[in-house]
Order: sequence, then structure tokens, then C-alpha cells
Amino acid sequence: MAKRRMHLGFDFSYSHMGGRWRMPGAWPGHTFPDVAMFEEMARIAERGLLDIVFSGDGTGVPDTWRGSRDAAVEWGMNWPRQDLTPYAVAMARVTKHVGYGLTFSSTFLHPYYCARLLNSLDHITGGRIAMNLVASTRLSDHANYGHDELPDHNARYDRMEEFTDVLRLLWDSVDPDAMLWDRATGRVGDPAKLRDVRHAGRFFKVTGPLNTPPSPQGRPVLIQAGGSPRGIRASAHVADHVFGGDMDLSLQVRQRAALDEALRAIGRDPEQVGILWQTPIVVAETEREALARRDLLLTSIPPEAVGAYLSYNAGYDFSTLPARFTLQELHAEIIAGQASPMGFLKELSVRLGEDAELTREEFFEHGLREATVYDRTLAGSPAQLADRLEELFEATGSRGGFMLGHTVAMPPDLVGIADLLVPELQRRGRFRREYRYHTLKENLADS
Repeated sequence: MAKRRMHLGFDFSYSHMGGRWRMPGAWPGHTFPDVAMFEEMARIAERGLLDIVFSGDGTGVPDTWRGSRDAAVEWGMNWPRQDLTPYAVAMARVTKHVGYGLTFSSTFLHPYYCARLLNSLDHITGGRIAMNLVASTRLSDHANYGHDELPDHNARYDRMEEFTDVLRLLWDSVDPDAMLWDRATGRVGDPAKLRDVRHAGRFFKVTGPLNTPPSPQGRPVLIQAGGSPRGIRASAHVADHVFGGDMDLSLQVRQRAALDEALRAIGRDPEQVGILWQTPIVVAETEREALARRDLLLTSIPPEAVGAYLSYNAGYDFSTLPARFTLQELHAEIIAGQASPMGFLKELSVRLGEDAELTREEFFEHGLREATVYDRTLAGSPAQLADRLEELFEATGSRGGFMLGHTVAMPPDLVGIADLLVPELQRRGRFRREYRYHTLKENLADS
């Protein structure tokens, strides 16, 4: 039986933050947000035949730690950022095949605007755009859109599901053959190929139709990353492919099973929905070299930066921690504040137990390794990393693949992926040797 091939993306969300911008070899001669950095990254990713270049995003400046943004700004924690829409266009213009994933918040934006924008981007890129939908959990983001507090966790996902329903209605409101461009008669389009949407829901009211030519992919690829029980149900409703967290394998297996169950419950085929697992990675010619590069991460940021990172991601000010506490107590307090206990705290509870008691100092020791993604960064030779990726791929159902990233320094570590890891996976029959299709949707379906 032929082995299933995995898909590979590259997540560059944090490549210029958290001290990584100053690691040895990092972007010589360039400083964020120089567009030349993005163009070079795109060329390397395409040389490695990767499926997608991807970035998360946020629109606030982290200010949860001590109620101030000073630490985040001083140490570059989740700051600065740019609107990456024009950068995706620049990257697409120097490549032909690799796709681009951009993050949009269904919490703040309107589906008509997003449907129109993503359609335009899909035309510019020749059908290589993916939309990563998020339900925003950070108060600084909410404040920039005029909100004083976070909405209910479930309501954020309710809005996302309706947002997606409207997107699909809009993208489907113009048939693929609607455009005529008949020079002899002068007819531009066929009126019978357009339909009103006439959506009136809890969150949105949209008449439609979309006033743009149909997308080269039919509609852009949708990605979603919900990890809570409600988030997983939203993924089943929203996503063509899921962005999974870089957590313990046991949790990944559990999420795959929960997603499969949620997909079947709404009549979708779990075999058609892959998970791209976020996978921090450092590949080098030898294990020794890779481990030495990974160790640089522990020198990248000071303790104050760790606090700013953890507090922002959870939406909870960890500077208020008492001298001693249990993880269960902390979990309950975060939930009560409508913040997010997922990610670091969830994994720490699995590893140590919900009843585990920690000192404040012990918590931040774990936090340094979390903020730098040190413990979860796979480091080794091409053969060692290919072994590990194959193991993870099989254990999680052989559907999807990996969103590699959180590299120590760019561009050297992306070069390692393209020139060392990819050839090893190709040798094993686990990765493509050429792009067989033109659109991102087709390439992600090719396994």
C-alpha cells in the first residue's frame, strides 16, 4: 500500500519577534518589515515545494502584563506586526505555486468585506490564498474595535460560524461561468448566473450578491484553529483544513478524534479534512548542530518578556500570581475572567496534573520554555526529524501534515527545511517531488 504524503506549511508569525530577530544569521542586512525579507522567504519555501506560507496575526499591542504595554514593546513580544495582505501580494508576484495563509478575525470584521478582499487576493495569486479565521480572545484587540470587555467564549464561535456561512453564500452567489467578456456582443456577464444572498441572522444581515468575478479556486481555502470543545465544533463547521496546536501527542490524538466525531455529526467526511500541526523545528546536518541552535532560544528574552508573552496569550495578568497555587485554581480564575486557558496552561495541567501545586518561580521557569517554544522545538538531523514527523503523522491519522515554524533564525532555518528535510521526506515517499496543480486547494488535496 502506498504511503500517504504529508503536507508542509511554514508559519513565519514569530520570526521577527521574541528575540529571534537577533539570533546568529537572522536576516543580515534587513530589518522588519522590509518586503525583501518576505520575498526571499517565499522563494525559499517554493524551492522546498511547500504547500503554504502562513502567518497568524493580532491587532493590539500586548498590555495584559502589569496592565502595561511597556514590556511587550521593549522586548518585541507579539509586537510589532503589519497587515500582511499587501505582503502576500508581493510574495505571490515572485512565486508561482506556493500558497499564502492570512489571518482574519470573525470577531471584528464583516463577512462581505472579507469575501470581497479574499476573492481579489485569490485572483492576484492565481488561486493560492487561504483565510485563517480566528475568534479573538485578547482584550487589547477588542479595545481597538471599541469593545470594553470580551464577549462570551461560545458567542465568539457562534459569530464565526455565521460569518463562515455568509462567506460561502457570497462566494457561491456568482457562478463560475458568470463572466462572458464577449467582445463581439459587448456582454460582460450573464445576469442569470448571479443570486441574492438575503441573509438575516443573529450577527449579520447581508443582501448580496458579491460584485466580483468568481474566485479561481471557487472560493479561497478556509483554515481554523479551535482547540477547545466548542472550538473543535467550530472547526468542523468552518474549516477545509485545521491548524492544530504544537502540544503533546496524546492531546493531538484526542483532538483528531474529537474533530472526526464533530465532522461526522454534521455529515462531513473526516478523510477530507486534514490537520496541519504547528511544529517548531530546527534541522541541521547533525543532531549536535541542531541542538546547539535550539539552545540559543533560552538566551533570546529576559523574564519580563516571558510574563508579557504568557499574559497576552491567556488574556490574564500572570504578574498577580500568589506565591503558591494549584493549576486547577488558576484555570478556574482564568475561565471566570472570560480569558483562554488553552495552550500553555492546558498542556501544563496534562503534564503535571490539575492538582499540581507550583510556586510563582516554578511557573515562570516553565513559562520561559513556553515563550521560547524550547521544549516543543524538534531539533535534529534530517533523518531524525523525518522519523519523528512520520511517527506523528501516522499517530494522528495520516491526514494533513505540519505547519513548520518558530525557527531560531530566518532565513537559515527555512533553508534547512527546504534543502535538508524536504529531500529526506521525498526519499521516503512522504512528500511531493513537484507541484502538480495550480491552486492551493488542489495542492492541499493531493496526497
